[in-house]
Amino acid sequence: MTFVATLVSNPAAPAVDDAAIAAAAAALPAPAAAVVLAPGVAADLAFEAEGAVSGAGAAARVAIHALEDAVRGALGGRPIDVFVQRVDGRRKRLLVADMDSTLIGQECIDELAAELGLKPRIAAITERAMRGEIAFEPALRERVALLAGLDAGVVETVFRERIVATPGAATLAATMRANGGYAAIVSGGFTVFTERVAAALGFDEHNANELIIEAGRLAGRVAEPILGQDAKRDRLHLLAARFGLSLSETLAVGDGANDLAMIRDAGLGVAYRAKPAVAAEAEARVDHGDLTALLYFQGYRGAEFVEDRQ
Repeated sequence: MTFVATLVSNPAAPAVDDAAIAAAAAALPAPAAAVVLAPGVAADLAFEAEGAVSGAGAAARVAIHALEDAVRGALGGRPIDVFVQRVDGRRKRLLVADMDSTLIGQECIDELAAELGLKPRIAAITERAMRGEIAFEPALRERVALLAGLDAGVVETVFRERIVATPGAATLAATMRANGGYAAIVSGGFTVFTERVAAALGFDEHNANELIIEAGRLAGRVAEPILGQDAKRDRLHLLAARFGLSLSETLAVGDGANDLAMIRDAGLGVAYRAKPAVAAEAEARVDHGDLTALLYFQGYRGAEFVEDRQ
């Protein structure tokens, strides 16, 4: 059975040179010649595998992760992400992405809290929720309650002055859409931000929680039911069904514990700069690259990327 190991570094700090490729190849069973996806940035190494790696289910995934770890070890600490998968079915047709700390570098609720001088207090709760140490839904209600009375007009200011898109986010969406895919944001954050981020990055749709606003100010409440982990997974399934796709044709990416259900169910679930519990469970993880790593994992070459809109 044919597999491929993909090596990806950050485009801002290329590290996939000939020496890195040779080191990775030495850790793989009889690899074919490397296919360079982008010089210095990404490369594929195809190989044939038997035994546990070529099986199915949890045992195969454990064997594949062990092989990935062997390649990482051979790379000697180089800042390169490694992902091993079957060659068949690499290209995905549905992208479901988390927003906060995934498509953007910030947690929007923490930035709103900064307007009230409460960022450290709220950010601490956010961190615990994203690590899975406390339940997401009550943590969200608690944090939103602390925002009561905030002028709703600050949303535009926060978005314009503090929210920064993750490198590669728009390119990821644009390239998948140009190749027949659909891109959706599914966030535990707020629609007042997802609508702006979706428009800026070229996503087809967005789904998030609704902040209740009364007389131009945040009421300190969020509309129920809250879009949490189960709702994210349900949205993945709903979108796949809408487009007549199998889950194997889907891609989900996120960083927090509330992303785990959709990451587990997607054909390719990716932990992006994720909390430890998420990185440990995801099929693939990106610790060094930007979001274009998800395109290289699908076998896209850099020359095929559709330039982002930023």
